[in-house]
Parts: sequence; C-alpha cells; structure tokens
Amino acid sequence: MTVPFDIAIIGAGPAGMAAAHEANSLGLSAVVIDEQNAPGGQIYRNVQRVIAERPEDIRILGTEYACGNGLADGMQSSGIKHLAGHMVWQIERDGTVWCSDGNKAKRIQARTVVLATGAMERPMPVPGWTLPGVMTAGAVQILMKSAAMIPDGPVVLAGSGPLLLLVADQLIQSGARLAAIAETTSFSHYLAALPKLPKALSAMEYLKKGLQMRRRIKASGVPIISGISGLRINGGAKATGITFKAGGRTHTIAAETVLLHQGVVPNTQASRQLRLDHGWHDTQHYWYPKTDVFGATSEEKVFIAGDGAGIFGAMAAEVSGRLSVLQIASHLGVIDVAERDRKAKPLFSEKHHHDAIRPLLDALFPPPAEILNPRDDATIICRCEEVTAGDIRKAASLGAPGPNQLKAFLRAGMGPCQGRMCGLAVTEILAAALGKSPVDIGAYRIRPPLKPLSLAELADMDTDPGTVTSSSL
Repeated sequence: MTVPFDIAIIGAGPAGMAAAHEANSLGLSAVVIDEQNAPGGQIYRNVQRVIAERPEDIRILGTEYACGNGLADGMQSSGIKHLAGHMVWQIERDGTVWCSDGNKAKRIQARTVVLATGAMERPMPVPGWTLPGVMTAGAVQILMKSAAMIPDGPVVLAGSGPLLLLVADQLIQSGARLAAIAETTSFSHYLAALPKLPKALSAMEYLKKGLQMRRRIKASGVPIISGISGLRINGGAKATGITFKAGGRTHTIAAETVLLHQGVVPNTQASRQLRLDHGWHDTQHYWYPKTDVFGATSEEKVFIAGDGAGIFGAMAAEVSGRLSVLQIASHLGVIDVAERDRKAKPLFSEKHHHDAIRPLLDALFPPPAEILNPRDDATIICRCEEVTAGDIRKAASLGAPGPNQLKAFLRAGMGPCQGRMCGLAVTEILAAALGKSPVDIGAYRIRPPLKPLSLAELADMDTDPGTVTSSSL
C-alpha cells in the first residue's frame, strides 16, 4: 500500500525551501518538486555553486542573494525528498501531482499541496520586442548567476521597477557597458506614491537599498532618463537600439542589447489549472489567487506561498512558506491550533515588516497604459502564434468576448507558452476594446499539461510500483 506524502511542495525558491524546512522541523513528510537542477528558484538561482566556486561574485550579486545558501544547504541536508529537474504538468485537487524528469512521467501522492511557483516578469509588448538582441532584465540576471555572463557591446535598459535598477547596478559592477537606463517612472508617480511613504518607513532597509543603487548608477555616469513614453525597439535583423519620447522630444539610443522590465507578476498557471478563486490587482494589473493569511485557497488541500499569491518579495515569501506548513500541520493534527498560533505570531510580525514596502513600490512603479494596451496595431502580443494587438482588437469587433473565445478566432494563447506571455495583454486589450473591466473579461482557462509534454514521456510513465511516495524514501 502506497503512503502519500503529507505535503507536495511545487517549487524550490524562497517559499518552497522555507516550507520544506518547516515541514522537516514538524516531522511532516514532504517532497519538493522543481524544474531546476539545484534549489534556489529565480531569486537564489545557482547560489550554492556561486558560493562554492565564485565567492567573489557575491559582491556583485549581493548579500541578500547569499542568504539563499543557508536555505538550500539546509533543505538538502534535512532528508526532505527533492525531485530536481522535474516539470510539474498536472495537479489534482486530491493532492495528486503529475510530473516528468524529461524522460518519464511520474505520479506523486500527497495529502496537501503547497504551490510555491513564484513570479514571472511581466511581458512588455512594444514594437520590436521580438527582435534578436532583446531580452528581459531577469533573463540577463539568470545568465549572471548561472554562468557569470554579461552582454557584449552597449546595453540599454528600459521599463521600470526595482529589478530594472538592480540589474543595471549589477551589470555596471560586472563591467558591462551601459548606454542608458530609460524608465517609465515619472515625477507624477513619486507624488502618487508619497502617501504610502509613512508605512514604508518601517521597512527602511528597502528604501536605503534603492537609494544606494540609484547613487551608484549615477556615480558611474550612466544616464537615467525618466518619464519616457512611446518606446520602440529599432532594428531589422536584430536590435540596434531604442527610440522614445521624454522631456518633450524624441530620443534615440544605440545599443546591441536591449533589456526590458516592467515589474513581476504572480505565476498563476497552476492555480488557474486548479480553478482556484482569483482576484485582480487594480494598481499593478495582474491576477492573483485568493488566499487567507496562511496561504489557504478556495480548495481545501491546496495552499499557495510566496509571490505566486501576490508580489511581496523573497523575505516575505520565506515567511509565507513557513506559515502555510504550520496551518497544514494543524489540519493534519500534528500540532493544535494554540501551538500553530504561538509559532505563527513572530512570523506574522516579520511578514508585516517585509510587506510594508509593497504599497509604495506598487504606486511608484505602475505598468503604463501603452504596455497594457499597446497603441500600435502591428505590435505582436502572442509571440507563439504571431498575433498582433490589431488582430485582437479586430476580433473583439467581430464578437470575441474574452480570451478563451479569442482562441477560436486567432489561436492566441494556444502555443507552447500557453498564454504566459500574452495572457495579461490579451485581457487588457479586449477590456479596452469592449469597454469593460479586466475582471469582466477574465483570463485564459488553463488545462493540463501545464507545459509541453512528449508522448514518449507519457508512454513511459511510472505506474504504481514506481510511483514516488513517502514509503519509497
């Protein structure tokens, strides 16, 4: 008879690793399933190897990045089952998780599931964003962490958000040649964010870090151009630079690499596949699964920890992972409610501290309307099927009422990324074209497999004797 795990944790980033630690300390059996070959997630990607082989790079990547090493080492030494290099392609409401290692599909049985799938960079559809030489700021940071690589030639960064400045600062320290930083943030955004400042002062370390980054960037001589609009990426066979408007005139900056960033949004593919209840963030324009303070969702056996439930950062994600496991332990009778609350009290205090900065950041770095609903009809929105903003507006005029019906018109959202890159923009464009709110328009309905899966993997699926369960530890 197979014995299920108490918890299946999807993702080995800050929230997932912290959840594993808490589960181990409470004596719960847990399995961590993650696509990467080593724990860390996006924030702490490759941290163990960097610490061991390139410790000098911590000066560039930051002491906050190095904090992930303790989490990763602790998880691996705890005896928690870690399925590295495994892609989750279906999750069921009874706690069954289907995954694959690239060769063979597997079934994992668990009493509860913690989704710690984190965030993804908001796609930034502007004219020319599909040209070679255009990347996201986060993608370059991944290259820095995983292979100590930086772009050749002049680099320009465009967009807004803390990560844009962080990557610029890291590239400058790494010796990259930055031509400019063009940010959509304007003076009016600072005025709008001012009422949020008093609360943010309780998390002063975040404010100091941001100010220090801007000072270092300015001291390096790299120009920061604020309040830009009308961003376009120039080039034919590849990107050659950007053009935009700022200060009442048009600017053109030559560059061989263009890095785009417009904040991060929750990765909701798994929560959508489970048909969990979702809400809409009016300021940052993203969907998020609704949870309580412990990460419990509308499905009894499913919890969500970390940025997958709303963007609050790595430190808050760690705390939320621990909180979710405390609630699960209470549900399973491992601890009583009084013990749960005693352990949770300092965690809630810590989380409130880290959360305090978020309203200020949300108000200071909102996505601009021209990113949400591109004005240029020729701008590609769905990269997989090469569907443009104009195509979507035309489909709306012909009767497409929402993203799922749009698939029948244009196949938008039906490619390999399954709507990850185009979903938010499709919702916004349809909402504007039909005079409705994004909530009325809705989102893509996600079905398994969550990511492309080969027939060979399915045909070679492990059956019950090979199923990964706690009894196989």
